[in-house]
Amino acid sequence: MYVIAHLSDPHLDGSEEARSRLRRITSYLGTFSRPVDVILVTGDLADHGQEAEYAELAAELTSDLPVLMLPGNHDVSAPLRAGLTAYVDSPGEGHPVHQVREVGEARFVLVDSTVPGEDHGLLSDESLAWLDGVLSEPFDGPVFVAFHHPPLDLHHPVMDQWMLRSREAFEAVLTGKRITALLTGHVHNAIVTTFAGHPVLGAPGIRSTVPLPFEPSPADGRIVDTAAHTGFALHVHTPGEPLQTFYRFPV
Repeated sequence: MYVIAHLSDPHLDGSEEARSRLRRITSYLGTFSRPVDVILVTGDLADHGQEAEYAELAAELTSDLPVLMLPGNHDVSAPLRAGLTAYVDSPGEGHPVHQVREVGEARFVLVDSTVPGEDHGLLSDESLAWLDGVLSEPFDGPVFVAFHHPPLDLHHPVMDQWMLRSREAFEAVLTGKRITALLTGHVHNAIVTTFAGHPVLGAPGIRSTVPLPFEPSPADGRIVDTAAHTGFALHVHTPGEPLQTFYRFPV
């Protein structure tokens, strides 16, 4: 059994509110009788992309467990690289921050879907060629492709402006590849769907939740509900069996 704790969108900004919501999850993970094999955080690590915010995240996630991180639209590549040198292993400088990491029996292809200065996601021709090459390499264990912007529409008038674009080219790269699951964040909701023939599993937002258009709106009129329970996903891979995902909302 191989267990991934999938976190997303902590949006740390130095405030006690953001820090305490993340700590609900890390404290809960610390109670496990069998530790998870890896912690994965799929973007919007910081709220303003400042180096101090990344240092805060590094301090909060200090543990004996392997921790993988990738950027979201609120993140900035250079401060992220500087503040998370112990967690991010990506060649080059600046943008994009692509990574290939092997933890135990699993390979994680961490794709930077961000566009500097923008909220939507996009994968350049160069990024798609890199991804195609990595996914064409032989690997015997489970392979997870993780990125921030999911290739789907929520049918939400605001959020749908900020989803992944260039989906056709992305789908062409993924189709036919041996991938266990696609792991995403960004939409601050637990999501289960498919893309290019693969499962898409989105983690809830740690900092907040985005209600769907037919759900009650937050009392303050914002698109995010900061009073909703914080949450994360547990992905459990057992050889020879389908991947299982469990969502948890510690209080």
